[in-house]
Amino acid sequence: MNWTTLLSGQRSGVAHTLADRTGFERDFDRVVFSSAFRRLQDKTQVIPLPESDFVHTRLTHSLEVSCVARSLGKMAGRVIIDRYNLKNFHESDFGAICATASLAHDIGNPPFGHSGEAAISNYFSNGSGKEWNSLVQPHEWTDLTNFEGNAYGFKILTNYNEASGGNINLTFATLGAFTKYPTRSFRDTNINENDKKRVSRKKYGYFCSEQHLFNEVFDALQIENTDTWSRLRHPLVYLVEAADDICYRIIDFEDGIRIGWIPFAEGEQLLIAVIGKDFSNERYHQITDRNEKIGYLRAKAINTLINTCSDLFLEHEQEMLTGKFDRSLIDLLPEAMQVPLNQLLELSINHVYRSKSVLQIEAAGFEIVGELLDRFVRAGMDLKIHGKDLKKAKPYSDKLMRLMPPQFIKHADATDYARILGVCEFVAGMTDSYALSLYRKLKGIDLPT
Repeated sequence: MNWTTLLSGQRSGVAHTLADRTGFERDFDRVVFSSAFRRLQDKTQVIPLPESDFVHTRLTHSLEVSCVARSLGKMAGRVIIDRYNLKNFHESDFGAICATASLAHDIGNPPFGHSGEAAISNYFSNGSGKEWNSLVQPHEWTDLTNFEGNAYGFKILTNYNEASGGNINLTFATLGAFTKYPTRSFRDTNINENDKKRVSRKKYGYFCSEQHLFNEVFDALQIENTDTWSRLRHPLVYLVEAADDICYRIIDFEDGIRIGWIPFAEGEQLLIAVIGKDFSNERYHQITDRNEKIGYLRAKAINTLINTCSDLFLEHEQEMLTGKFDRSLIDLLPEAMQVPLNQLLELSINHVYRSKSVLQIEAAGFEIVGELLDRFVRAGMDLKIHGKDLKKAKPYSDKLMRLMPPQFIKHADATDYARILGVCEFVAGMTDSYALSLYRKLKGIDLPT
């Protein structure tokens, strides 16, 4: 890999001008103004359907991750430009790429957080959706039984309509930095054990339906294959991943303290330990309000982690270019920082992620997502069978199809995989509140006002 091609401003289906580097900034704007990004304001980060306005949603989480990633990108870019004499690039290019990839990193997540992903997967693997198995190919079936928000995000971000000139359709550099898991869902059983240990293989990053787009992007970036269906990571992925790791560990922890689920004193000491030598006891004790104290510690901890992760990235950057590095930067932090960071993550897991109220709403979301999937998948199959006669043959399915946006409804010549995946995309795109509202209406619990 080399940085000149890794920073490609090319877009799928659009003529590329090498001199145009403002495309990375336009990427950011395209994500911000997209409907998929706007819906993140009502999608779960940690606490579903929160009563407190302070608690983070996917939208506020994504904005904060983007800010951290921009700093990481600019700090690393400044050194890399000098290291490789990249005269046609600026550190702001690195910052813009990382900021946009981070802004969009959760754009494909279903309602109710990771519980929503599990609900979609469970419908096909253990629920009534198992009956559709015989209609699709094995490599397509794993997209459904292991539904992945990252793969749906890649689909959203590569959305290009030739007639209208586009929708999001990000540059290849930004798509490369976005793709944390550059592999497909269906894996060859003969893949060697070393490959399975790579952090880039923990999940998958594209659906079978986007195989051609994935190859187009990674061919243009000149990122090598590791097997038939997988590539090495784009180096900037490590900064995007670090930004997400920093924010969800520190800021979710801050949420837990502020709403009283994590003891203040315990949280205070762990954050001070993460900050280490950068902690100013004199400055800290000038603050009297507890929430302000935690806000100060959060800011200092994030700043410390940004500086450390930037140094770690630059230390391992050449290994990344050759594909010899495949670990999360957060796992390489010095022990003095790693120990309290792991302790605060454990507290978040026990007191926030697994709190009774969160688990109850996630369980309800599991039911909601599964029920919506079942109704709309069956309606889609009825449309396939009855076509224009659907209203007469299956009036309920006809009404459901009219409730679905047309972009998710596949024509008669579409494959069953595309038909089913279209419904998954429709449900995954819902906000928490809309999914709940639609479920209640379809069950007859509520009626539209």
